[in-house]
Amino acid sequence: MKEGIKRDGLSPMTACRPVECIEKGAGWRRNLKRHGEGAAALLCGLLILVAWLTEGNAGYVSPFLYLVAYVVGGFVKAGEGIMALYKAGKLDVNLLMLFAGGGAAVIGFWMEGALLIFIFSLSGALESYSEQRSRRDLSSLLSLQPQSAWLWTKAGERRISIDALKIGDVVAVKPGEQIPADGTVLEGRSEVDQAAITGESVPVDKEAGNQVFAGTLNGQGSLFVRVDHPASESTFSKIVQLVEEAKTQQPPVQRRIDRLEGLYAWSIVAVTLWLILVPPFLWEWTLQESVYRGMVFLVVASPCAVVASIMPAVLSAMSWGARRGMLFKGGAYVQSLGEVNVVAFDKTGTLTRGELQVTDVLTFGAEDDKELLAAAASVESLSEHPIARAIVTQANQRGISCTQPESFRSKTGYGVEAEWNGTTWRLGKPGWLAGDEEAEELCRLEGEGKTVICIRSDHGAVGLIALRDTIRPEARTVVRRLKELGVQVVMLTGDRRQAAAAIADEVGIDWVEAELLPEEKVNALHRWQRRFGLTAMVGDGVNDAPALAVADIGVAMGAAGSDVALETARVVLMHDDLNRVADAIALGKRTGFIIRQNLLFASVVITCLITANFLGVISLPFGVIGHEGSTLLVILNGLRLLK
Repeated sequence: MKEGIKRDGLSPMTACRPVECIEKGAGWRRNLKRHGEGAAALLCGLLILVAWLTEGNAGYVSPFLYLVAYVVGGFVKAGEGIMALYKAGKLDVNLLMLFAGGGAAVIGFWMEGALLIFIFSLSGALESYSEQRSRRDLSSLLSLQPQSAWLWTKAGERRISIDALKIGDVVAVKPGEQIPADGTVLEGRSEVDQAAITGESVPVDKEAGNQVFAGTLNGQGSLFVRVDHPASESTFSKIVQLVEEAKTQQPPVQRRIDRLEGLYAWSIVAVTLWLILVPPFLWEWTLQESVYRGMVFLVVASPCAVVASIMPAVLSAMSWGARRGMLFKGGAYVQSLGEVNVVAFDKTGTLTRGELQVTDVLTFGAEDDKELLAAAASVESLSEHPIARAIVTQANQRGISCTQPESFRSKTGYGVEAEWNGTTWRLGKPGWLAGDEEAEELCRLEGEGKTVICIRSDHGAVGLIALRDTIRPEARTVVRRLKELGVQVVMLTGDRRQAAAAIADEVGIDWVEAELLPEEKVNALHRWQRRFGLTAMVGDGVNDAPALAVADIGVAMGAAGSDVALETARVVLMHDDLNRVADAIALGKRTGFIIRQNLLFASVVITCLITANFLGVISLPFGVIGHEGSTLLVILNGLRLLK
């Protein structure tokens, strides 16, 4: 294959990729978008300070500076408020604050109105910061997205866009390049850094027959890769889609507040007009006093702190999770995770690694365990069955050499038969080979949930080899942590009941449902939902897809290699680490606590300020400080989740 490759093309290491070129040209626009709102808020504050210092000494200079501060600080929020009113007929807190600031200026309180606009714009800048931080962390992988590939043909190689790649195309991946598409290695050998997709910290050896993923980084070798999925269906593209979905989803509490915000805002305007027009006739207030109390009410009754209680906290939580490989399809699922009462785990590939490992080698004849393992590994060396691979691996780890058998026959559904060293050997299921002499040990091993292989030769019973799926080292820890969080832990598996019970006992799971078909897992989840409420399902995203879809929160372990994981799960754990399940639940609970904390604090402050205004014991400056100060505090409280 390599002889036809041309090496005189433009080196991918020196070529400017389209994304890089665009970013260089658009850097100033990105920086303006990222920092513009904060800069405007700080400039507004500086103008207010200068205006305050020049009050009474420079004629109209001070009012002019206050006016400029109004424009600089309120421009962004005014645009948002006007667009909301124009497109949806919705009066939101942005316009309320601008009305309050303008009203304060009309009655001569330039300083107070400008201070209101400054603090409001500062709180808006902090909210924007939390949103941008969340999106930046969620989208950090997007900078790794490949843009082009070296397409290999008999005529040589040429550079093309990854969008032009088709299934079956062969691409050449040079040292240090990103792998452009999900595919299978046809030729070559190299180490590939898969941290961006799987979270593995150590590069993985890749050779012919191994699967590779778009966006991962090739090491020092060259690879020729057959494209298995078009760019739009690669694991990387699905991550992009997940990130885009996450940007549009809101938690239920936020949606309820958004629905009530418009009605509440119109109510505030109505009460403000009533305070301005009616009290002079009822309580002999002066018009100036009525307007003043109306402006104070407009400030203190606005639900800025309530509105800001949720999204900064949720976005900060999503940002924290994204940096640790936890991708949420939206803010709704962050909050819902905190309310989960049951976590159901699949066994194979989730609580375990899905890789069989030899645990026991027992002999009944003259051979010792090394001789038995040598015979078994030699016989199984021609088989690709997972049990055969585990036996050969165990022999290699113990330094036992294997030689190929003289003949080899597979007995479908039973085992294998082979001639080795002049003797006929049979390896297979206990029902095919087991006799009375193995019965006691066989019963014990199967009672421990192990898969048992019987070995016989021409001379009769030789021994037993027991295997079991490898439990993830963190499985016991994560089950204990979930129980400490008050969550019930369940295992739902299609494996044998004895094997499932043994794994459950080892990791500390109390509830086990075994020998379930995929549709039976769905029925089991429905039963747990009726019994305990909100339920999360953790699986590998392949045969668990129906259960992941029906669970209140589907959590997919390891996105790489699982085509349905990003489609059915609500949360994807990019790092193949079970501890992230407990981290995600704890993050949801922490987020819910901070949201409730913020809403209670904001409601109490608004109630106290409104009461004080009707009693006539609060001035406009204190109303501004109390209202906007509470807004800043709830935003800063939510931003704590970034750490």
